Amino acid sequence: MSELSMRAEKLDSVDELAGKRAEFVTDDVVYLDGNSLGALPAVVPGRVADVVRRQWGELRIRSWEESGWWTAPERIGDRIAPLVGAAPGQIVVGDSTSVNVFKALVGAVRMAGEGRDEIVVDATTFPTDGYIAESAARMTGCTLRPVAPADVPDALGRRTAAVLLNHVDYRTGRLHDLPGLTDAVHAAGAYVVWDLCHSAGALPVGLDAHGVDLAVGCTYKYLNGGPGSPAYLYVRRELQDRFDSPLPGWNSHAEPFGMRTGYEPAAGAVRGRVGTPDILSMLALEAALEVWDGVSVEAVRAKSLALTDFFLECVAAYVPEGRVECLTPVAHAERGSQIALRCADAGDVMKRLIEQGVVGDFRAPDVLRFGFTPLYVGFADVERAARVLAGTLS
Repeated sequence: MSELSMRAEKLDSVDELAGKRAEFVTDDVVYLDGNSLGALPAVVPGRVADVVRRQWGELRIRSWEESGWWTAPERIGDRIAPLVGAAPGQIVVGDSTSVNVFKALVGAVRMAGEGRDEIVVDATTFPTDGYIAESAARMTGCTLRPVAPADVPDALGRRTAAVLLNHVDYRTGRLHDLPGLTDAVHAAGAYVVWDLCHSAGALPVGLDAHGVDLAVGCTYKYLNGGPGSPAYLYVRRELQDRFDSPLPGWNSHAEPFGMRTGYEPAAGAVRGRVGTPDILSMLALEAALEVWDGVSVEAVRAKSLALTDFFLECVAAYVPEGRVECLTPVAHAERGSQIALRCADAGDVMKRLIEQGVVGDFRAPDVLRFGFTPLYVGFADVERAARVLAGTLS
């Protein structure tokens, strides 16, 4: 047994989150792709079976009230709230991340008002966010300005209406300065929308503490909600009475069952709803969130940094020099919960890793991406992944 493998065993033996692994459906595969799709929490299959067989099969329409279907978007939003540093009543769950980005961005421009006709977007953003931003700009008559996150403060001005940023870069795992950039946007008199897809459930966000205006995120990565699980929209309490969604629906109406022809938005975060909630996937998410009971985001962050530090140490020790290049910042303040390695023939390398029981993912043209989900990834997993990578590249 190597020195690193012995260290991994010791680290696992004192890991305060190690017991959480039993709450997931796992096997002997090293699963380092939770930043794309989280593992299945063990409680979910039984809960979904109850939703289908009893709530839908027996109670049927009564479940909108008796099983709490109608209030699920806000109730589950309040379960997510502590994970992103938000007080209750500011998050509503539903629709996709893309749809919520559109709602938030157009809503931000509308709040900014006349004279502000520019949208700044993270130039390194996930493609869909960029597509949505371009469409939102056309719809609102704004100019779209792609800017690297580090350059955003210098790009802001009197014309800036809204700024759309990613908390963590999906390719490299770089963690951007949410507090500092939020302050810069506010100093310019604009509104900020943060995409939390690669940070929520992996590290502290502090939406309320840092005065974030609007935020969106998915739930199928570090929150383990399942494939296609609904996304969420955060609207800061002080802005809720001014938030004008571009997608008003009967679910966000002040009197949804009044069936009036005129639209009057509901009070609070409810105005972020649109149509009928996707109950099956929403209640699967609610069950999945139970794995967070008794877990602090700070403990998750501490383990995440320890895992990624240890992985980089193992890669340096095992992988032949010059075969990979780390694209993820070494500094903790600039690192999310993933490691991206540039590697020749990365697509073929990842295929061989998966064949050997180490699952990460490939991002064109040359990036191996490994996500570290502290609730079910251990230090022995990390050491094994680096060792298999080294064997694959030798």
